[in-house]
Amino acid sequence: MQLAEELERQRTTKKDLVLHSSMMRHETGEGGDTRLIVDHVEGGQFAVTELARRQLAGKLNIPYAYFERMRVEQPGLLDSNVNTWLQTDDSRRMLRTLDGQARAVLSDRYRRLDNYDLASAVIPILKTLTDLRFESVELTATRMYLKAVVPVLAYTMTPGDVVQAGIVITNSEVGHGTLSVQPLLYRLVCSNGLILPDRALRKTHIGRALGSEDNQVQVYQDDTLRADDRAFFLKVRDVVQATVTETAFQEAARKMQRTMGIPLTGDPVRSVEVLADRYDLSEGEQTGVLRHLIQGGDLSGYGLVNAVTHFSQEVEDYDRATDFEEIGGKLVELTSKEWDGLLTA
Repeated sequence: MQLAEELERQRTTKKDLVLHSSMMRHETGEGGDTRLIVDHVEGGQFAVTELARRQLAGKLNIPYAYFERMRVEQPGLLDSNVNTWLQTDDSRRMLRTLDGQARAVLSDRYRRLDNYDLASAVIPILKTLTDLRFESVELTATRMYLKAVVPVLAYTMTPGDVVQAGIVITNSEVGHGTLSVQPLLYRLVCSNGLILPDRALRKTHIGRALGSEDNQVQVYQDDTLRADDRAFFLKVRDVVQATVTETAFQEAARKMQRTMGIPLTGDPVRSVEVLADRYDLSEGEQTGVLRHLIQGGDLSGYGLVNAVTHFSQEVEDYDRATDFEEIGGKLVELTSKEWDGLLTA
């Protein structure tokens, strides 16, 4: 599995530094490329990713739009601003690095729940599930995704329209979301995935502060991380086993089936506009959902749910495509009152 190879590679090359802010210095190159220089034998120069720039700006209370304007138009002014605040900031930070890049600038209270350890804990358990199929695995710049389907757990929505049980496990090593284990409904007729929002597990990356001496850089690598998190990942393993059960799946499938009886009585175009406003869709995304709703020919809550999840297959960005699978799950969980704004628009 390519994911396993990449996780192993990252495990041996990444490094975390916990240090006082004043030990970092910011430099911007002529082309707008930025780097952080850590003044310590364990440090060095690290190119700064776009996410880490956002986090650094946030930590220093510099509006990101202004940060980016300075980076492009006035790099000297940016370095002056950032370095002034780094030198006067009394906080300690965790700098997560990989392949010569500063990939995240986080609090020293950030609890590292790393992808390699998570995968090592849960993949063997997933493989014990009957006929399990990994539908999708992905490692993006911000998250790891494991999406698996268990075909033996199936539910017929209508003749010829079958959904299967599944599970989605996500994690971010760079402060871009919690570790979560969520139920998945996989619709065979169009290969749509729908992620239910009632998380079986949700764990934030917040722990105790790491380190205390102002002039000390603490370096955390694999052995420390695995020992610190082993007990927690055992709990994740147990939750994974409990998530893919007949009872939980049947309940979720029936919730989705009930949306068949919810008619869209208003203007479908306006319904999708309300949906776009509620879930912050771009104009292009709104158009795509409307196209799938019309092509599907099902002007009901069920049709709208499937239009949303079907559109996810057209979204090139994996993180954003997963957002649409989650929006589909949120629609399934809506109360009657919450549906009203969409139905009668």
